[in-house]
Amino acid sequence: MGERFSTRALVVSRALARRAMSGARAPHGPIARALVAHNLLLGDTLMLTPLLAKLRASHPEAEITLLAAPAFVPLYSRAPYGVRALPFTPSDASTARALVREGPFDLAVVAGDNRYSWLAAAMGARHIVAHAGGPSRSNWFVDTQRPYPDEPAAWGDMVADLVEGEDPSPYARSDWPSPDPRPFARPEAPYAVLHVGASTPLKQWVPERWSALADALNERGLRVVWSAGRGEESIVAACDPASRHATLAGQLDLAQLRCLLEGARLLVAPDTGVSHLGRVAWTPTVTLFGPGSAAVCDRGRFWRDTPWRAVGAETFPCRNEQVLFGRKVTWVRRCRRTIEECAEPRCMHAISVEAVLSAVDELLRG
Repeated sequence: MGERFSTRALVVSRALARRAMSGARAPHGPIARALVAHNLLLGDTLMLTPLLAKLRASHPEAEITLLAAPAFVPLYSRAPYGVRALPFTPSDASTARALVREGPFDLAVVAGDNRYSWLAAAMGARHIVAHAGGPSRSNWFVDTQRPYPDEPAAWGDMVADLVEGEDPSPYARSDWPSPDPRPFARPEAPYAVLHVGASTPLKQWVPERWSALADALNERGLRVVWSAGRGEESIVAACDPASRHATLAGQLDLAQLRCLLEGARLLVAPDTGVSHLGRVAWTPTVTLFGPGSAAVCDRGRFWRDTPWRAVGAETFPCRNEQVLFGRKVTWVRRCRRTIEECAEPRCMHAISVEAVLSAVDELLRG
């Protein structure tokens, strides 16, 4: 029996048992314990920050618990917004066994896939809120469903709107203290971080353009530091075959990477979790959008003061899918095709070095 099956069996049995024993599911009384349940990738997890800020502003005395992939938990070690992060991954049933002992909770907010409302119920959540839509079986334990907005909005603001109350204050760089990283070879300032890895080859930029961008940044007085995840070192080698610039590809955990970005004068990255980590670190960031939606990842209300620019074709013929976390959203324009369906990332190839440098210069002047 695999770990995912064990996780599913535990969650289903505990959810059904707890709800059979529970009373009224309508919210009542003060919120003493709140839970944010999900199983999102790094970027989407970091974009939940407006929700955490709003929960704290609306319930200043509450204990707020966020679920996160184990690799992400160290980012929350200094408890931004007083939040406690607990590890969860369906591929490790021990994380689910630990979580079901954490309840009960007065309120649970489910972000993204509503099937994690079952996990919230298994953890003893008295009232569960999520976005409307998705398979009906995923919504069996959702007590309040709120629709996606009819007009373009940033994902962070959308999840924050699941909680009633006024908007939290916009993000300030002091709101999220940096974790204490393990020692690593820190580059000499001033430097720019070029993160060339991505979750799919369809989000990767042309190596020759990364090389040209690195040369241009050198001319602007910035040292270049290559960044990529473990197993992506070959991407850096293609961008810099002569090894002219320093590289930390595959060498850093997320706490170290956060520290690296805090010291950087600039970050350029595809639409990945690292670009959102740059936003958290208040690093001037240029994000390259190909298949993804710049509107969904926009600064919105909460991140409005952060130094960030999006570069990419505003419209592209095959960026035509109107789906967000399994729901049809008419204003969304994105592409979720796989490398088997798309021969080459023409949307990324359409991004020129000149367009990136224009955004870079605007941020550097700021």
